[in-house]
Amino acid sequence: MTAVAEILVAEIEPDSRDAGAVAHYGDPTREQRVLATAAGLVDRSHRGVLAVPGPERLTWLHSLTTQHLTDLRPGQGTELLILSPHGHVEHHALVAEDGTTTWLDTEPGQAGPLLDFLTRMRFLTRVEPVDVTADWALLSLVGPAAAIPGVDLPAPAVAPVPGPKFASADDVPARPTTVYAVADLPGGGWARRMGYGYDLLVPRGSVAEWAGRLDVPWAGVWAFEALRVADRRPRYGWETDHRTIPAEVDWQAPAVHLDKGCYRGQETVARVHNLGRPPRRLVLLHLDGVATDVPPAPGTPVSTVDGRQVGFIGTAVRHHELGLVALAVLKRSVPDTEPLRVAESTAAIDVP
Repeated sequence: MTAVAEILVAEIEPDSRDAGAVAHYGDPTREQRVLATAAGLVDRSHRGVLAVPGPERLTWLHSLTTQHLTDLRPGQGTELLILSPHGHVEHHALVAEDGTTTWLDTEPGQAGPLLDFLTRMRFLTRVEPVDVTADWALLSLVGPAAAIPGVDLPAPAVAPVPGPKFASADDVPARPTTVYAVADLPGGGWARRMGYGYDLLVPRGSVAEWAGRLDVPWAGVWAFEALRVADRRPRYGWETDHRTIPAEVDWQAPAVHLDKGCYRGQETVARVHNLGRPPRRLVLLHLDGVATDVPPAPGTPVSTVDGRQVGFIGTAVRHHELGLVALAVLKRSVPDTEPLRVAESTAAIDVP
């Protein structure tokens, strides 16, 4: 984070999983508006990065994960999950393929556990996964005006989730369910087109150079997270627990291919999809903010007015337009109109 030390105003608190990231640069509300209406640069270099070279990398990752990767081409990216044998989410990663290496970026602190899992699964496969977090930094260029000089990539292509009992040949093509366009960057690294703008993986020593080249204001992780919550995009470790299955947090479209070869946890994915009713669901909650305007901590219970616990808070933020809001995972049986309690606040489900 030394590249932004001169203008750093506040870091994330040390007990957070985002510890060490820049929370804001003096005005988090203004930074949100910049990301929502123009363009800003977010330092997300606390995320973990793995490089997976080797001629069998894509077939190997295809066999281990929820995503269809054998047809992932150079200049493409996607998302994937690794599940437990019972179908619970153990890892989430974003992907970029450059023709010689498959890059995986994951949540802070998760590069080591993900590498441990992949290393155990190598057997005689010709792959060499390695943790390169110390050498590479992830930056996110966010906003409707986000642009990289000399790089013009199409918007993400997301295949619709088929209904139960789908016809595989027609409804689920043999390709990643989500395709993000990827381009090489001068000096090494790549840019990946996302729904919110671009992710850039650059050498850590060139962060300041890229900030100058992009010539947009810095915005903190608080602003990035506020927009993520409003977009209802889940995060592993925030909107997940040890029981989370992909359908509960809407990860089927971006990260799960429903008609590929066997992988760990596939039976649960198929059963839940065909039944159509995962036990929990991801929702956006509006908090009244009367008793307190402090966002509740991740994991705070959500209950009915009579005290029955029905879920938990993932990420709570102060949004520049929506006010105090939170992503929460609730029992599917909870009606949209149910009055809810989150610590000292009254909460209501936002119906999309």
